[in-house]
Amino acid sequence: TVNGSIIFHPDYLSRSLVYCGTVGILPSNIKGRRTSEKILHPGHIAVIVGGRIGKDGVHGMAFSSLQLDEKIPHTVVQMGNPIAQKKMLDFIIEARNELLYDAITDNGPGGLSSSIGELALISGGCEIYLDKVPLKYPGLQPWEIIVSESQEIMTIAVLPENMPRLFKLAKKHGVEITEVGKFTDSGRFHAFYKNNTIAYLDLRFLHYGYPQMKLNATYKALDFPEPVITETDLSKILKILLQSPNIASRENVIRRYDHEVKGNSVIKPLMRGPSDAAVICPVYGSERGLVLSNGICPRYVQDGYVMASLAFDEAIRNAISVGAKFGYLACLDNFCWPDPVPSDKTRDGEQKLAHLVRSCIALYDVATSYGIPIVSGKDSMKNDYYIGDKKYSIPPTLLITVIGVVENIKHAVSSDFKRPGDIIYSIGITRDELGGSAYYSLFNGIGNTPPELKVEETVPIYKAISLAIEEGVISSCHDVSDGGLAVAFVESVIGGNTGADVDLALVPAECKNDCSLMFSETPGRFIVSVSPDKVSQFEFFMKGNSYSKIGRVRGDRRVIIKNADRIIMNEPVEDLRELFNKP
Repeated sequence: TVNGSIIFHPDYLSRSLVYCGTVGILPSNIKGRRTSEKILHPGHIAVIVGGRIGKDGVHGMAFSSLQLDEKIPHTVVQMGNPIAQKKMLDFIIEARNELLYDAITDNGPGGLSSSIGELALISGGCEIYLDKVPLKYPGLQPWEIIVSESQEIMTIAVLPENMPRLFKLAKKHGVEITEVGKFTDSGRFHAFYKNNTIAYLDLRFLHYGYPQMKLNATYKALDFPEPVITETDLSKILKILLQSPNIASRENVIRRYDHEVKGNSVIKPLMRGPSDAAVICPVYGSERGLVLSNGICPRYVQDGYVMASLAFDEAIRNAISVGAKFGYLACLDNFCWPDPVPSDKTRDGEQKLAHLVRSCIALYDVATSYGIPIVSGKDSMKNDYYIGDKKYSIPPTLLITVIGVVENIKHAVSSDFKRPGDIIYSIGITRDELGGSAYYSLFNGIGNTPPELKVEETVPIYKAISLAIEEGVISSCHDVSDGGLAVAFVESVIGGNTGADVDLALVPAECKNDCSLMFSETPGRFIVSVSPDKVSQFEFFMKGNSYSKIGRVRGDRRVIIKNADRIIMNEPVEDLRELFNKP
């Protein structure tokens, strides 16, 4: 578990969200065959591998779209069998290396109806014999067998001549495999049970024939009262922010999970301070690293467009911070939304749907502007909870996950300042954009000035930082996000074993007040440190972008923030680290 976020918001109280992601690596070519290609012709045998099917897998996908209340049975949650899963995976990989199957898919949502039904699109049809399917126990109805999502099961397409070798390999790994059907070119999804036809559907109708919903979306700009600021001591406010749930250290959670499996993590969730993203070295002996980052910022509730564009940019910014190569990134989206379908129980459905539509437009705009493909994703659209007649809805929430490459893991960069004497730079323009900020949330406010992403500014900055890290001229890099520049600066200090000072008067900005300079969450910004002997190289890379020297790394373990001659904070590093580590 090398990367992640923990986000607190009172509206998650009745329906918490858990997002999980995995990444794997496969050889792109085996014995002259591209592994990304699925080849299926009439005559291929449909074989299921791994576990058996039971009632525990029925209604799994339906559950994710149900209205939650106290009547939901606990049985909708399956208990996995990791031993069976590992045996199946070992078998699948060895069979893959011997090219014993030509296509594969997992029995996810919809069970066999999806796995065989989707593969059948390639050949043009299929026949499934449900009485041959191995069951955990007798008594399942045919419809239950075909839609059950019991875990640890995969479907593969195998040529008849490869079946003897496949059975031998399955016996070696102690894995059960069963022929349950065949692929045809009939154009039909044809399911039998004891020689009786129980399903006979046109394949294209099955996949594409369901009528699309037609809904109205109505966007209206919402007005959020500006917070009443009751505290003017900015040093005190910064200390409170460091302890706030959405900024404070997650170490007590991170240490519970293993991020050292196979010892291949280069930039870990925690270095000496919090990391922006993860870098792993998945192939031993290679200098190339894999970057994993995420962006999620549901606090920007003013507009789905704003929230989605900022989540996308945060994920990119985090990846760039550790050394990901700009132009060699991909991402996926993961939506969790309150019910956007208008009804008697969802009278604001058109407004919720409008924010969903605008978030999708934002993803298109940012992805195409950055040249970063969205390669996958998912959604969950019924995130409400009812107690009696009272309805609780989550904030519209979008997670963006980014995957990228570091060409040389020796140049991967962490967020902590390294050596006394290093020069601290602020990169990107700070604007008076406090709406939705962590600063405003301290005063129970949201405001109407959320940050605005300006890709014409961020693209050249990301390219420049990416190249500078690749050339090894940056000592530390930390993106500016929750809590603004002040929090990013303090996190970089407490992650190191040094002190540091910055002068807000030197920050590239379109605002002059201390609050905005310290706590604005304008996207596209970074705090970096550079060794004095590499300053000229760094500034060569940054030419044409907004950046400025704002301070230096100190040897006296003091954290100093000032504005020209006015001192705003002068505190020992240890005191701020203690606040950060004890939320």
